[in-house]
Amino acid sequence: MTDSVPGKPNLGRFGSFGRGVTPAQAKEIESLGYGAVWVGGSPPAELAWVEPILEATTTLQVATGIVNIWTAPAKPVADSFHRIDKAYPGRFLLGIGVGHPEAHTEYRKPYEALTEYLDRLDDYGVPASRRVVAALGPRVLKLSAQRAAGAHPYLTTPEHTARARELIGPEALLAPEHKVVLTTDPEKARTVGRRALDIYFQLANYRNNWKRLGFSDEEITKPGSDRLVDSLVAYGTPDQIAARLTEHLDAGADHVPVQVLTKDENLVPALAELAGPLGLNPS
Repeated sequence: MTDSVPGKPNLGRFGSFGRGVTPAQAKEIESLGYGAVWVGGSPPAELAWVEPILEATTTLQVATGIVNIWTAPAKPVADSFHRIDKAYPGRFLLGIGVGHPEAHTEYRKPYEALTEYLDRLDDYGVPASRRVVAALGPRVLKLSAQRAAGAHPYLTTPEHTARARELIGPEALLAPEHKVVLTTDPEKARTVGRRALDIYFQLANYRNNWKRLGFSDEEITKPGSDRLVDSLVAYGTPDQIAARLTEHLDAGADHVPVQVLTKDENLVPALAELAGPLGLNPS
């Protein structure tokens, strides 16, 4: 487990990751002891949903996981960052990434596009210490440590976390997302997991990363092998799930955004079941 480094964003050990969260849910998530909520799904540049969450809470961090550089221009994103940070200093973390370039007609080399976007954020005064980069491969992982507070890997394993920590060094933030299904039935968990993984089997950046982790072409071809699904989706008792998530911390992560694969109305109860085994301190 990594030590806290001065200046590194303090998100706590665990957070919640999802496509969205209401201010009321965020307040409950904060009370359970989670340090951050991450909102995915390539949110628009205006980020108008962030302030209501921060207003409803007192210490909770809000992070984007991620703003997509292909669809959210740097200038309005920077304007949004400054608006939010002025109202709630030090509580908003801007996560950016290349998203899925296959989905967009205007295609440039992702690494070059990402570095140009970071240049623009520099120009517009967004501090490197308050942004993170979605990173999987070695080149972007190193970039995340050089040009941002650190990395936010998605759909990875504790083995990837260990490799990432070696690449980015001890001072950069490392916050890998991990999916969870609260069931002790392996077949049910794999069915839910495969549904969540469906789109990613056709995206080169994820496929390449899984191959670097030792999975074969057959295993990473839809619907994916049981071994792949079990590596990416934690299930079992709350204690077993907590043990799996903690493997990321033991491998060098600072913070693990937990994505519970459940209906929106079941999110907070599921996070409540996990809070004790994760060692969180409810308020």
